[in-house]
Amino acid sequence: MALASHLSQALFPAASPSAAAGALLASTSPLPVRHLLQLHAHLLRTGVLLLSPTAASAFFSVAASSLPSLRALAVLQHHLTAASLPSTFCCNSILRCLSESDALSFLRRMRTLGRRGNAFSLAILLKPCRTLSHARQLHANVVIEGHLRDSLLATSLMRSYAICGVGDCARKVFDEMVMKDTVAWNVLITCYARNKRTKDTLWLFDEMRRGESEVKPDEVTCILLLQACTSLGALDFGEQIWEYAVEHGYGCELKVRNSVITMYTRCGCVEKAYQVFCHTPQKSVVTWSAMIMGLAANGFGEDAISAFEEMSRSGVVPDGQTFTGVLSACSHSGLVDEGFRFFDMMRYEYKMMPNVRHYGCIVDLMGRAGLLDEAYELVVKEMKVAPDATIWRTLLGACRIHGHVDLGEKVISHLIELKAQQAGDYVLLLNTYAAAGDWEKVAEVRKLMRENEIQTTPGCTTVELNGELHEFIADDASHPRKAEIYGKLDEINRHLRIAGYVPHVSSDLHDLDSEGKECALTYHSEKLAIAFALLVMPQRRPIRLAKNLRVCVDCHNFTKVFSGVYNRLVIVRDRTRFHHFNGGQCSCNDYW
Repeated sequence: MALASHLSQALFPAASPSAAAGALLASTSPLPVRHLLQLHAHLLRTGVLLLSPTAASAFFSVAASSLPSLRALAVLQHHLTAASLPSTFCCNSILRCLSESDALSFLRRMRTLGRRGNAFSLAILLKPCRTLSHARQLHANVVIEGHLRDSLLATSLMRSYAICGVGDCARKVFDEMVMKDTVAWNVLITCYARNKRTKDTLWLFDEMRRGESEVKPDEVTCILLLQACTSLGALDFGEQIWEYAVEHGYGCELKVRNSVITMYTRCGCVEKAYQVFCHTPQKSVVTWSAMIMGLAANGFGEDAISAFEEMSRSGVVPDGQTFTGVLSACSHSGLVDEGFRFFDMMRYEYKMMPNVRHYGCIVDLMGRAGLLDEAYELVVKEMKVAPDATIWRTLLGACRIHGHVDLGEKVISHLIELKAQQAGDYVLLLNTYAAAGDWEKVAEVRKLMRENEIQTTPGCTTVELNGELHEFIADDASHPRKAEIYGKLDEINRHLRIAGYVPHVSSDLHDLDSEGKECALTYHSEKLAIAFALLVMPQRRPIRLAKNLRVCVDCHNFTKVFSGVYNRLVIVRDRTRFHHFNGGQCSCNDYW
């Protein structure tokens, strides 16, 4: 008990319980478990926990911070009585240290003993809340205890619903708030963005700008909205936000400028991204990385490498994200030797351990170059980190491109082992079998998908017009101008066939005759979107499309011929990269 005695003398001078409590509260670092338990035994023996509520509160706070686990909760629950109940302030300190489920249990114990807590108690509990049932319990407490007018608490509740993926509940809380500040608006925007409700996110910007409230978008709002535009490929809307940021004094903020660079590159507008980049005086590693990754994704591999070299000359040290960008640039441009040079530079010159994304770029690089067996050996024998599903999908995509059926089957088996297979993986395998004409295997995979209820994601292509997004799926009949769109697409098809376009029937995964496959390919979502854009967009304006899946071979060929016949620049962002179609050619050099 020498240690306990020593701690007692230090923390509990005999004549001054309040001074003792003050000393205990002043202890900012958690105590080792062994020391804490000895101290706890000593305090029980001397009766301090029962005689001094202030000292008891202090002890419970230290215990919670030192033992943030069920064991800590057991200690607290066992000795918590009405006589030794800490103050609300100390209870909140304890709540802050406990996990989500432990904190709820502690709150119930508090209330059993007569300590109701306050709005801040509920806000603390909402901060780590990631369970919908807990969020709803706490929401009920907020309503019952009359805290709905507390903006901080309401905002915390919205954030919890956002984490749980329940956007409608977050919006309901927002609508019921009496005072909506900028933080509340930003949390709602984050909620919609987190739950892929990007269009709703953009509508909120208009609601903030044009609403009667004095609350207007701030720097954080602009960054969140630019990220949403990046996700959706909404260039017009993104430029509105950038214009707003400049007008309201946020245009010089580095984080805003970095977001604008990313937005422009992710909308296929590399020239404007480069203008913002050049006029950014103090470029951070994030700024350089955004530009390098943007150049890479748009097919400007050599320019991305030049930017990397210029960054090194300027004295900015690259990070892992920078190397992901430059390795991706090498991959998309087929620069095999340069890719391995940068990979070695990262490991040996900058002493960075490659992560899964870096290895993914190398596998992609090798796969695109046709080195499929070598890439497989790298993954199974040489990688220093465990391969994830993305690595295997990258290799599976290369198998599809090169028609390597046997390796594709191996890769699928690895995805099954990881329990990470998705509908898109089976579609890639279907493509591989279909390209090889193995319709029996195609039927087997389709049967497997039906038995396991694996649902494919329908292809969707969006076009932005005057800040409004128009969505198309294959054989779409929902657009109000569908008759005009289908008429225009039939006209385009006639002109393209005269120019030499022939449908790539292997892009259809059904065992049909050539005529049947051509009909199935005619009304893919990209083609409908192009027809709509031709109807509504002026000649001088590029046609920008965003596709949620990889562009199929037939639509790629169709768009190439279209760009030459109609003399239009078409920029398509698919799931993996950008395609700049111009004059009958594509920036990807027919390799994606």
